[in-house]
Amino acid sequence: MSGHHLRLLNDWQHGFPLLARPFDLIGRELGCDGAEVLRQYRALQAAGSLSRIGGVFAAGAGGAAALCAYATLPERLEAVAATVSAHPGVNHNYEREHAFNLWFVMTGCDRAAVHAGIDALDAATGLRALRLPMLRPYRIDLGFDLLDARRRRAAPGHSRAAAPVAEADRALAALAGEGLPLVDEPYAAWAAQLGRSTGAVLATLQGWQERGTLRRFGVVVRHHELGFDQNAMCVFDVADDRVDAAGALLAQQPGVTLCYRRQRDTGWRYNLFAMVHGRERNQVLAQVEAAATAVDLLAVPRAVLFSRRRFTQRGARYFDAPRELQHA
Repeated sequence: MSGHHLRLLNDWQHGFPLLARPFDLIGRELGCDGAEVLRQYRALQAAGSLSRIGGVFAAGAGGAAALCAYATLPERLEAVAATVSAHPGVNHNYEREHAFNLWFVMTGCDRAAVHAGIDALDAATGLRALRLPMLRPYRIDLGFDLLDARRRRAAPGHSRAAAPVAEADRALAALAGEGLPLVDEPYAAWAAQLGRSTGAVLATLQGWQERGTLRRFGVVVRHHELGFDQNAMCVFDVADDRVDAAGALLAQQPGVTLCYRRQRDTGWRYNLFAMVHGRERNQVLAQVEAAATAVDLLAVPRAVLFSRRRFTQRGARYFDAPRELQHA
């Protein structure tokens, strides 16, 4: 990958310009014009390494989600995965190395919608899903470092839920979740869809960032396509009176990209989750061992679930755009 491509993906995961012509500013930093930046972003999206340029909302900003898993017979796995991926509320769907071998995230406008979606999949598959809603984030989506942690940002401690997006702004939130159009004046395109001014759109996005409603606004990469295909979900069974302290410390360990406390379920004892991504399996295992050692988690029950296949990866749809925008 060229140096320009790497910078376009890495340097703008945070702080993407909230200006009428954002690609012109990026071009000035790279020594080219905005048209060339757009051309390169379009090429990266076509190649699959760029998912979108948009918003990642904080917990509580709107909608709900639950991590779920099925224990599926190997001969049924692909058929069940296809059923799961076809549900519009599912934004991640992976095969992992475990008896619970199909893991997915169900999203919706509220908890009732999430549970209804899972109920529908249970009925369609004849299986019972583990339902593991997040109770507390310790490290939520802060971006994916492509430069070997040289630019790693400190993880927050106990993240607080953000104020919910106002009803009048939910259509803009839906667009932010889907991603910017790759055109010269992308915010003006959103403004035209919403019947607002470009200035009002930019002011709302800026306000969301300042209040923490948006965890970040910028480039969202697809790590598999960039060679980070050793994806391990590490789970620990930690005493409830200790899990918050352990989670806050685990979130700060090298290699940990996400870290949450989740609700236990029947047949699933683990309540502390962390994601570690890398290019080599042994490297990931070494990082997991080092993190567990640093947080004093070696003695607690734990498991490491590497992904085998990715069936679905797309942005979460917490906000439903008005019907007239969906067909614009």
